[in-house]
Amino acid sequence: MALLAVLIPLLMLGVVLVLGRYEELLLPQGDTGRLEPAGASPATAAATSSAAPAGTPAPSP
Repeated sequence: MALLAVLIPLLMLGVVLVLGRYEELLLPQGDTGRLEPAGASPATAAATSSAAPAGTPAPSP
C-alpha cells in the first residue's frame, strides 16, 4: 500500500508533464495576435496611460 501511495502521485505528475509537451506540439508557436507582455518598457506604458485615474470626475466649469 505504501508503494501505491508513492507511485500514484509520481505517475500523475508524469501524465501532466506529457500532456503539457503534447499541447506544445499541437498548438502553433507563432506570436501573431498576442498582446504586449506584462514587462513592457515604461516609456510605452507612460505614453498610453491617461493623466487622471478612470474614476476621477470631470471638473465643473
